[in-house]
Parts: sequence; C-alpha cells; structure tokens
Amino acid sequence: MRKNNFPIEKGFKSLHHFFLNAAHNIHSLDAPYMWTKKDGKYQSMSYGEVLDSINALAAFFLESGLKHGDKVAVCLENCPQYVMVDQALIKIGCSNASIYPTLTPDETAYIINNSESKMILLGTPFLLKKFKKVEKDCPNISKILLKYEPKTEEENTLSLKAAIAHGKSIFPKYKEEMEERFAAVGPEDLATLIYTSGTTGKPKGVMLTHWNFGSNCFDAHELCPAINKNDKFMSFLPLCHVYERMATYYLGTYIGGQVAFAESIEKVSQNVGEFKPTIMACVPRLLERIEEKVRKTATEGSPIKAKIFNWAIQSGEDYRLSKGKGFLNTIKYKIAHTLVFKKVHEKLGGKIRLFVSGGGALPKHVAEFFGNIGLRVQEGYGLTETSPFVTVNEFHHQVYSSAGRVGPRQEVAIQNDQTKEIITVQTYDSYDPNFSSEEGEILVKGPNVMMGYYRNPEATNEVFDEDDWFHTGDVGKFDQGYLWITDRIKNMFKTSLGKNVYPTPVENTYLKSDKIEQIFLIGDKREYITALIVPNEDKLKTEFGLKNSFFEDENTIIEDEKILAWMQSDLKQLSQKLAKFERIKYFKLKRTPFTVEANEITPTLKPKRKVIESKYETEIESMYA
Repeated sequence: MRKNNFPIEKGFKSLHHFFLNAAHNIHSLDAPYMWTKKDGKYQSMSYGEVLDSINALAAFFLESGLKHGDKVAVCLENCPQYVMVDQALIKIGCSNASIYPTLTPDETAYIINNSESKMILLGTPFLLKKFKKVEKDCPNISKILLKYEPKTEEENTLSLKAAIAHGKSIFPKYKEEMEERFAAVGPEDLATLIYTSGTTGKPKGVMLTHWNFGSNCFDAHELCPAINKNDKFMSFLPLCHVYERMATYYLGTYIGGQVAFAESIEKVSQNVGEFKPTIMACVPRLLERIEEKVRKTATEGSPIKAKIFNWAIQSGEDYRLSKGKGFLNTIKYKIAHTLVFKKVHEKLGGKIRLFVSGGGALPKHVAEFFGNIGLRVQEGYGLTETSPFVTVNEFHHQVYSSAGRVGPRQEVAIQNDQTKEIITVQTYDSYDPNFSSEEGEILVKGPNVMMGYYRNPEATNEVFDEDDWFHTGDVGKFDQGYLWITDRIKNMFKTSLGKNVYPTPVENTYLKSDKIEQIFLIGDKREYITALIVPNEDKLKTEFGLKNSFFEDENTIIEDEKILAWMQSDLKQLSQKLAKFERIKYFKLKRTPFTVEANEITPTLKPKRKVIESKYETEIESMYA
C-alpha cells in the first residue's frame, strides 16, 4: 500500500462529516435529503430519518463484530439504502466493496473473496439466487442482508429493514462505542473498494480513502462553484461505479444538495419529468440519444416544422458563438427558445441547469447541440484510480470536446511514450488558455490518487513510477490550456503496414452517423481496417419497415444488400474526415448490440477486445479472406 500524508482540510476528517455538516449546518435534520418513488410519486426522506437509520445500521454492524477496516460486499441498485449502508460502514471505520449487479456469479465470488468481505448486501431475489450458486466458495461471509423482505427465513439471512429495527433497539448500548469508532476514523482510512471492470484479466480492487474522495469533491466544487445547496440531483448511473459515487452522492452531500433515485434506466426520462432535477451526471451515449430523439421528433412529419427547428438551432448557435451579444442574436434566440427550446427543456423536467458528462468522450456536435438550445454540458476526465475527477470544463468557460482544466490540488503530466521524457507538467495555477503541448501518456499526482490495488502490490507498482506519478494508460495532450484525451495506450494497434491506429477517435468519427449504435474496429497486425457495426434499431425499423422478429433471427450477421448499402453511404461520407489508413475497408452488421450479459463489454460499456475478437473470429476472418 502506498503511504501519503492526508491533511484534515476544511474541518472534514471523513465522508460521514459531509453528511453531518449538511444535516446540522447547511440544512436541518427535518430538511429533505433523498427522494424515492413510492405509491406513484416521489417522496422525501429527511436528514433526521436517514441519520437514525445510519446509526441503527452502525449499531447492528458493531454487534455483528465488524472491526475497523472490515469490508461488506454491496451488490445493490441505486436507492436510499445504498447511502445508509455506506454511511454506516464509513462511520465505524469499515468500507463497502462494491459489486456490479450485472456481474457473473464467478466474478461476484472473486470480488467477495479478494476483498475479504465479512457480509454481503443483496438488492433482489435474482441477486440472492446468483450468490447462492457460489456461496460455498465464499467462506468469509457470515451474514446475508437483503434489501427486500424474504418469503422464508434462512440462517444468517436478514432483511435490511429488520437489521435497522434491531439496530435501533440496541443503539443505546453501542452509542459510546460508535462515537469512539467514529472519532478514530481519519482521512487516510479506506472508504471503499471499487473494482475495475477488467477488460483484460481479473478486476483489481482500487483502494480509495476518505481524503481521496473528499479532496475530489473540493476540487470539483471549486472548478464549478455554481453547484450549490439548492441543487437537486437525479441518480441513475450505478453507485457501485466511482463516477456516480463522487459526482452525485458524495459531491451532492458535501454541498447539501438533494438526491432522487431513478426507478430504472428505462424510466429515467419519466422520472426526470416527475422530480425536475437541476443537475445530472450522465454518460455521452445518453446525451447522444436525447439529441437523436429531439431531432427526430422535431423534423419528422412536417417540412415547416423541420424548417422552424433548423432555424432555431442556427439561431441558438449564433447566440452561443456571440456569447449573448448583439440585439438581433438575442431577439432570435428568445423566439427560438419560445418555439423550440422551451419544449425540450420541459421534457427534461424544466429545471436542468447542468449535465456533467463523463465515462467516455462526448462528441463535439452533441455538446454544441445542447449549448445551442441553452443547456450546459460540462465534460470531464478521470479514472477509478483518481476518485475519479482529474480535469473538468469550468462552468464559465467551455471548450467542447476537451476534458477541461486541471483540478486545484492536482498535477497532470504528459510523458513521451517512447523516450519516457516528461513533456510538460500542468496544474490549476499554471493554466494558460494559449498553452499547447505534444501528445503522450497522461500521468497524475494528487490527493485524489488511490492508495493502490488491494492485495495486489505487483499491479500497484506497475502503475506508479519512482517519482510517484500514476500512469493512467490514457493518451492525451494540452491545447488551449485544457486537457484533451486521444485514446488508451492499450487500445492502440498497429497495422501490418506499420501505421499506428487509436480506435476510439476513429470510432467516434463514425458514430456521428445516427445509423450506428455501436462500432468495434479491427486491424491489429492486419493490412487494413475492418469493423463490426451494430445499426440503430429504430432507424432500421423506420427505413425498412422491420419488425422485432428481424432482430431475433438466429443469424447474428445482417446480409441484406439494401441495408448494407444504406450503411455504406454514411461510412463513405464520414471516411473523408480520416486518414486513408484509418478508414474502414470492409464491415459486418451485427443484428443485436454487444452486451454486458454476453461478456462482450464491461459494466462501464468498454469493449472486451479479446472476447469479441474470439467470439466473432469467423466473421472477422471473412473480411480478410
């Protein structure tokens, strides 16, 4: 484990202090903190109600014998109970080992055992059934907690509701011990283990401390001070992932914001309309889909309607580029807002001030679209190992497609991948809007950088050099003073003609076509580039009148010549923006998307290259025959 000096900044020793400060100083115990859907409408839980449950669970965990540093595996969808359990654990110096609900039984067992978890919390009967398949392989698990009420009682299995009720009854007995344990928790203590997705090999447990997350919240708020205690967050990205954990839960708690939980991914758009959030952390694909749906709705059916929409978008762009200056631009924008933009805003609840985009590159045209209609999207960059935020576009200064400005407490270096020379080191204070650098690997230092990989010193030593720089494995550069991400070093492949290709920017170029849902590039040690492409299902249905049965056909590959020609027209046009060696020569159309369940992509939607290339070897080889 790496050692570091962790200061106590702004009076906060732990992440539970964030909650207590919001409950007692920013607001009061009777103020609303979390919202969840009950009986058809969103209902709030106050800070006081949540604190009572946190203390009850902490008492329950103490009675159960959890010691300082122990872990509890948490396999749970987003909900208030996730926050309660997390806060209870960190209050007594323990931590949660997060498990994606979509992982296989074997992957779940690996994380349980690697993290040395003493208990497990499961959210649904399906997850319990999955765990039961590997329970015998997890000897350290002494108790199983369930979010729901089980139909039958089993030994060492208890509902969370029952655990809270029991904890309240024994709270007086454990109050003093709880306060002693809480006082002993410091910023250097482990707050959570979050496991990497594992595109290659087994996942690694990233050790993140209270100060890792705390300093990250300070950095994020200082770069975006417009976020405040009146903001309302909608949580729908998984809390078991570092991005949602920090950007919605910890940051939202630190500033005293309110958090509502979406019922499911499928109901996000409905829930947004009901709760009317002001801020949402999201991934680029969600924003792309919103843009696609808005354009489709606004331009189909009536030529006049389409003309008004296109005029409004142009007026919005003129207003944005002029930074709101000019009488005519202002008048045109107000009309465009009344005729078009206001309706889009209302579909998103009518209160949205800010989308935070992370987890991948946001296409420039998507960011510009939202800017044109008066909705701010702030793109940032980070990794699980950096808690995650490293850079973000400032609230008052956006540079579309960039990852933004370096955080106040961090250093970011660019290193030549061949010579290992440090090209530049940039900080918040060195920011210069005219500065540019060469491209290289991105290195990071700062209080947000992990302690290391749990029980894996070899992997830890691989990513830290002798000067304590964390090597991200990402390729990027500085331009206009902001960081720009190119790709992952491991993603790069070399054609047999010696050309280096970074697939992500090439794939993003082709993804500008609304006909494409997913794309996977092939070309390592090959003469030319090919691709497996998943077409947009809605577009296919509209264009060719297809039914659901078409997508259920057992033949994985679409061979219809008309559909192939339809896709080829867009590929040919977009190829003009690429170097010749980056252009797709042949492609196959895959009938159904790559999925987590099929083990083709990770829970964070990164492709498992070796799995895909092995699974579709026949189709790939046919493109090189």
